[in-house]
Amino acid sequence: MTIQLYGFWRSNAAFRVRAALALKQLPFEEIEVDILSGRQFDAEYAELNAEHVVPTFVHEGHRLFQSLAIMEYLDDIRPQPRLLPADAKERAYARSLALVAVADAHPLVVPRVRKHLAAVFGADAAAIEAWCRHWVAEGLATYERLLSRRPAAPFALGEAPGVADICIAGQVIMADLYKLDIAPFPNVAALSKRCFELSEFADAHPFRQPGYKAQEKSA
Repeated sequence: MTIQLYGFWRSNAAFRVRAALALKQLPFEEIEVDILSGRQFDAEYAELNAEHVVPTFVHEGHRLFQSLAIMEYLDDIRPQPRLLPADAKERAYARSLALVAVADAHPLVVPRVRKHLAAVFGADAAAIEAWCRHWVAEGLATYERLLSRRPAAPFALGEAPGVADICIAGQVIMADLYKLDIAPFPNVAALSKRCFELSEFADAHPFRQPGYKAQEKSA
C-alpha cells in the first residue's frame, strides 16, 4: 500500500493523520510543505491541494484533504482497528468530539487567520499570541465539560483510542505550542497523558518531527 502524506511538523491536522496512520499500522512517506513560509501556495502544491492547506493524503494516486475525511477513509481501507465506532450513535458522538477541534477551535489559529489578523487589524505578535491562547483554551474547556459528563474509560469512547482521542490530543498539542497550562482541565490532561503514553501518539507529536528538530538546531 503506497501512501504519501504532504504535511508539516507544526500542523495539527497533519498530526491527526500521522497518529491515525500509526494506529492503523500503515507505513507512509511524509513530504514537508512549510506552511509558515507559504509553500502551500506554490503552483506545484496547488495542483495537489486546491485549498492550499496541509495535509494532503495520496493513496495509490487518489488525493484526499481534510484530516477527518482522511481518518474516515482509513477506516474504509483498513477496517481494524477502528477509529470510528460501528454503532451509529457512538460514531456520531465520536465525530462530535472530533469536530470540537477540527471545526471550532483549530481553524481560528491557523496561519491564514494569524496573517489576516496582522494584515487587516494590525495585530502585533503579542496580540496574535493572546488570540491563539484564548481559542486553544476555549477548545480545552469544551472538552473538559464533555469529558466531565462522559468520563474516558480509559479513552473517550472506551477501551481503544480513536478519532475523538486523536483530536483531543491535538488540542493539547496546541496548548504545548502556545505554552498554555492544562492543569485547569484535569480530565483532558488525564486522557491526553494516556494517549501520549502510546508510541502512536508520542511519535506523531510535532516536537518529534524532523522539521521541528531541524528548526531547534538552527535556532
